[in-house]
Amino acid sequence: MKVIFMGTPDFAVPILQRLVDDRTIDVAAVVTQPDRPKGRKHQLTPSPVKVLAEKYRLPVLQPEKVRDPQAVRNILSCRPDLLITAAYGQILPQSLLDGPRLGCVNVHASLLPMYRGAAPIQQAIIDGRKETGVTIMYMVKKLDAGDILSQVRVPIQDSDTFGTLHDKLSEAGGDLLMQTLPRIVSGDITPKTQNDNEATFAPSIKREDEAIDWSKPASEVRNLIRGLNPFPGAYTTLNGKVFKIFGAELVNTSSEKAVPGAVLKADPDGFLVAAGSGTVLSITECQPSGKKRMRAADFLRGTILDPGTVLGARR
Repeated sequence: MKVIFMGTPDFAVPILQRLVDDRTIDVAAVVTQPDRPKGRKHQLTPSPVKVLAEKYRLPVLQPEKVRDPQAVRNILSCRPDLLITAAYGQILPQSLLDGPRLGCVNVHASLLPMYRGAAPIQQAIIDGRKETGVTIMYMVKKLDAGDILSQVRVPIQDSDTFGTLHDKLSEAGGDLLMQTLPRIVSGDITPKTQNDNEATFAPSIKREDEAIDWSKPASEVRNLIRGLNPFPGAYTTLNGKVFKIFGAELVNTSSEKAVPGAVLKADPDGFLVAAGSGTVLSITECQPSGKKRMRAADFLRGTILDPGTVLGARR
């Protein structure tokens, strides 16, 4: 079977690897986003998918806009039986969706119709979910709304962060895809229509979504921190400067009279911060403005953090 694979970030890499490893599959080409400037020097950097594709000397296409008619012609010139996407980053035009004889399928990191959109992994953790999963679906022009071919459930552990859950779902997605492809080829599969009335959405994380609201209960603040770890990182301010927090644990104590965001205590293990409804968080990992990410204990060795200091306070 000849396939075209479309993907860009790290999530798509194990999925492409599974396709390359299967000798019954011919990956005719890989489509990924153009190289982008990265780092302080703004050096053009290839996507993780492109790096893997070049390792196996696979043809790589990088259209700026995949809806461009010439881009569509270039992709379909490979005459693929099936087109597979995983976190590609652009909406495919109908002319491309109609091209492959077996259609186009997408590997999406949620249990659709829940969490359609660009940030399903982050949002599941931020919302405090105990379970998520991966869906293989046929692609349509409407965002993540195509018929479902298969799903697998993945539990979310209390210790999971965006980073750890991302890796679990990526591997689960690769496994599920390889189990589903033979059924697509044989026709031994019954697509299931999504119920749009049950759909929820997980749009791209914006800067304002990353800000910690200390008036919320500690459990919700911790979920935000987990959901944005390792990037982009949940942030507050300390003395008027951005202060990112990457690790926090719930503390079985009360702070009903404390201002939300107030530092209650600082010791060699970290520091305690008051949150909403009298709840408390122990901060274990942070990143002060202009410095590297570090353990809270290391931060306190070089900084005096007086009780009563309020994180997120305006100067």
